[in-house]
Amino acid sequence: MQIRSAIAADIPSIMTLERETATASHWSAVQYESLFSQSPPTRLALLIEEDGVVQGFLVAREIESEWELENIAVALSARRRGFGRELLQTLVKHAHAQEARAIFLEVRKSNLAARSLYESCAFREIGRRKRYYQNPAEDAVTYRLNFQ
Repeated sequence: MQIRSAIAADIPSIMTLERETATASHWSAVQYESLFSQSPPTRLALLIEEDGVVQGFLVAREIESEWELENIAVALSARRRGFGRELLQTLVKHAHAQEARAIFLEVRKSNLAARSLYESCAFREIGRRKRYYQNPAEDAVTYRLNFQ
């Protein structure tokens, strides 16, 4: 397994994986393209590969001294193998090295696997957003990992 920064040429692989993952945030090609057109970059896009095949990705953005995890997905065939944890821990290390104060995220209330992952990586639930998600309508659970 290898983690690397995503590049614009990875957009088709990212979109294929994202479309196969019901719990991922669904972005347009233009939104993904914007990840690679910002200068300086305010987002971090990571891929995890195995044998040259993209098995997962993560997108996070920096907002002053904090980070927000915007999207994370792991291929169905690669789940329960630690790929999501590796991506998340890479984000944590990156944010910490940037002297961030915290990382935030929200997740569907019903996404127990993701919630378990976040909690096992020291993220703490800080609130709920009623009916935040659509199709189906569902509450979001918000999490925060503090560094300071």
